Amino acid sequence: MLVFAIPDVNRMEETKRHVAGAGALWHKNGLLAFERAAHAAARRAGAFIRSRYGDRQQVSFKSEVDLVTPVDREAERLIVDTLLGAFPDHGMIAEESPAQVGVDGYRWYVDPLDGTTNFAHAYPHFAVSIALAHDDDFLLGLVHDPLRDETFAATRGGGARLNGSPIAVSDTAVLERALVATGFPYDRRQHARHYLRSWEAVMACVQDVRRGGSAALDLCYVACGRLDAFWESKLHPWDTAAGRLIVEEAGGRVTDFSAHPHQLAGDETAASNGRLHDGLLRALASASAERTD
Repeated sequence: MLVFAIPDVNRMEETKRHVAGAGALWHKNGLLAFERAAHAAARRAGAFIRSRYGDRQQVSFKSEVDLVTPVDREAERLIVDTLLGAFPDHGMIAEESPAQVGVDGYRWYVDPLDGTTNFAHAYPHFAVSIALAHDDDFLLGLVHDPLRDETFAATRGGGARLNGSPIAVSDTAVLERALVATGFPYDRRQHARHYLRSWEAVMACVQDVRRGGSAALDLCYVACGRLDAFWESKLHPWDTAAGRLIVEEAGGRVTDFSAHPHQLAGDETAASNGRLHDGLLRALASASAERTD
């Protein structure tokens, strides 16, 4: 006679709950370890940058207007050493170094000094930007302003924070009351008329426009409501990776200028509190329609 064992359904459900809970706990603890490493790297680089702020800087040019200093490179080394020291199998895309391919799907995006021109002129507006993705899913973003001692951070599904306190985008509902920011790409001398047309089109329908010189901070300022929207062309992945996640987790929206999903390797970044997004894109579209250069 064959005897069949009848599964204990209650025990099976308990086991599944235990496994699911263990997976969630692993994810939470793993993400916490990533966050700790990112904070440590940003603080380490930020302290070094702050110690060199105001000194006469040795400047070299990567292009006609794109400059770099030894402080950029040393800050990047400090960040990369910290992150890869903790997670040697991870990949790395950093502004001043060749990309490093990882073996486990994790990849860091690092801008060691976003706002180098500001820093070189002792203009007090720049930041360290660090983000982590697993394949194409961004897990965390962190932007550290070493002069103001402000750290903006977000984890996917965990909200956005400024120095540990939750932040959210503004509730500004009309462009006429909006404070908006932008930046100009490195080819601005060749295409100045086009970029100024975009500025003029937006300026004509908002309260005012700012040009701070750090896309990472501009995005974070949208996230915490200091700005209502931001747009810029031809940014690099390390410029936007952290800030994009921070805006999204603060309740905002980030797309290209045609309302398509934002691409890190794309040429267009538009961020807003969400309510103003369509109006901002219409203003930019009107400027593009007039482009002749």
